[in-house]
Amino acid sequence: MAGYMVGIDVGGTFTDFVSYDPETKTVEVWKNPSTPSDPNDGILTGLGKFEAPGDIKNLRLGTTIETNAILERKGATVGYVTTEGFKDIPFIQRGNRRSHYDITWIKPKPLVKRRHCYEISERIMANGEVEIPLDEAGVRAMAKQIKEEGEIEALSVNFLFSYVRPDHEQRVKEILAEELPEIPVSISFDVMPKWKEYERASTTIADAYVKPIVSNQVRNIRQRFTENGITDHIVVIKSNGGEMTLEAAENTPIQMTVSGPTGGVIAGKHIAGLVGIDHLVTIDMGGTSTDTSTIVGGQENFTTDFEIEFGIPIQIPMIDIRTIGAGGGSIAWIDKGGMLRVGPESAGADPGPACYGHGGTKATVTDANLVLGRINPDNFLGGEMKLDKAAAEKAVQAVADELGRSAEETALAVTQIANNNMVGALRSVLIERGLDPRDFCMLGFGGAGPLHVADLMNDAGIPSGIVPNYPGQFSAFGFILTDARVDTQRTVQMTSKRFDQARATEMMKSLIGTGIGELKAQGYSKNVEVHRSLEMRYLGQNYELEIPFSFDSFSDETTPQLWQAFHDMHLARFGFNIPREVIEVITVKATTVSLTDKPEFATIGGGAAAEPVSRREVTFDDGRHDTPIYDRGSLGEGQKIAGPAIIEEPASVTVLRPGQNLRVDAYGNLLIGEIAE
Repeated sequence: MAGYMVGIDVGGTFTDFVSYDPETKTVEVWKNPSTPSDPNDGILTGLGKFEAPGDIKNLRLGTTIETNAILERKGATVGYVTTEGFKDIPFIQRGNRRSHYDITWIKPKPLVKRRHCYEISERIMANGEVEIPLDEAGVRAMAKQIKEEGEIEALSVNFLFSYVRPDHEQRVKEILAEELPEIPVSISFDVMPKWKEYERASTTIADAYVKPIVSNQVRNIRQRFTENGITDHIVVIKSNGGEMTLEAAENTPIQMTVSGPTGGVIAGKHIAGLVGIDHLVTIDMGGTSTDTSTIVGGQENFTTDFEIEFGIPIQIPMIDIRTIGAGGGSIAWIDKGGMLRVGPESAGADPGPACYGHGGTKATVTDANLVLGRINPDNFLGGEMKLDKAAAEKAVQAVADELGRSAEETALAVTQIANNNMVGALRSVLIERGLDPRDFCMLGFGGAGPLHVADLMNDAGIPSGIVPNYPGQFSAFGFILTDARVDTQRTVQMTSKRFDQARATEMMKSLIGTGIGELKAQGYSKNVEVHRSLEMRYLGQNYELEIPFSFDSFSDETTPQLWQAFHDMHLARFGFNIPREVIEVITVKATTVSLTDKPEFATIGGGAAAEPVSRREVTFDDGRHDTPIYDRGSLGEGQKIAGPAIIEEPASVTVLRPGQNLRVDAYGNLLIGEIAE
């Protein structure tokens, strides 16, 4: 057999694999523990399932390498090069605070030290005119100083108004390549050609911060793939749900900020189409964290408003995914006030929850679910990994003793607190955006997601839920469904009174050309779609609305349509508009997408009434229940199950609360609540 399409999602606890054979149209899924010391070990171990790895013809990899390096502050020593007089921008940051009344709050430190900031004599004005020419001799002198000091491992360059005219930044990159060929360089025009000096500085610094780490990782994985005969079309998933070559990942690693979680949203969009749902909220609960996002009107939500820590933004196009520290490995602990807390600290893959038997002694959410009877210790990962229930009970009992409660009460409290944390995340993507939870269906996945989806539906007021096929590997599953996508953008700063139609048209065509060129470099030239938009606001406002449009050029006929579209959207979003007010055009954006061939998934057959394979005592919030246990692999289309019930499968467990109903659809998805009627 040949021609496999493979998706790999490297998580903090497990590495997930999905394989699709286009000849037989069959899907296989599996997972194995991640190897934090060298993620490539876990990847190659998982790919050992193939007798001939060379049969893999399309490999898509989602990874948290870049994200973890930033969050754990384990990136490179970065040098920051900027216009003379502006080296304090990364340290001044913004004036907003996480809490106005918390006198103990300290704003986070940037990813660069002040002694590693360098100023260059040059100045480009907002209109693109050169006020002060670039001091090339000064750049070479700086390079000599950096070489002598020997501390800097990567450089970021961010000049004033370089998004209008990038030639100074580009020339500095050329000089540094001559003087310091061993040090990677990130320039803001390549990373984020948009206005707002601090956001551009922060994003460019972050790109340089992870560039040496990602470069080493990419070179290592490329070499090891080659040694194992895997050479065809190896790509990395970007934060926007598209893909990039390994070479592109080395050049702009910041594009991988939320690489892994995007797969679940892409797969969720596919499921929404299959089931016929327009509004979907996703909850991806893994071992370390939980990610939430939305599908509204059949489309995922995109953003450039992302912060790695409060006040440290990374403004690249990405699927809008909110992440919290709540997962199966989240540790239960008692705070100074004697209150039970859960997370954000996680037991991770090593040592993992106490029940893993790898030396962990602290109680986690997984341990709590095991104590409550919701997980079968003999069926974890399809029986490949046996769980130590006695160790879980001991860990939970230790917390219970501090609280003066029983182990069962404590385990139930641990799961409820974890649920409360996730409800907060759901509210951030729904209610805070003006979306009504009652209009949505919840898609629960990740290894731990199905365990909690029924409770979360109840607590968040969401009437319907879906547990898809392969929930434990669902993000990896999404990687084999993704399209090739390139997002390009450029700040223009025009107004409706002085709108240069020819310049705007030229810039849009340039952005589209760049996107198409990048797609071709990735090997995509068919089924290309182009989506255009402008970010606009009323004169004097501080935030923009994104207005999509479909025409190819700006003219006296098409431009007025943009102004009216902005007025209409402002009215719909904020309840008012100002029809005669001047509109500022801030950013021109173009998205080029190559629609890839999608796998064809077979429907499942029907069957008689679902029959449980066993029964056991399971604890819910209203007490213990003698609960039927079902094997998901034996369920057929149209079969219904009434809660309480447990549906087991190799990589996850779906818990159905008392009084809830479940129905199996034609593709094997589990539909819960109103959607099951």
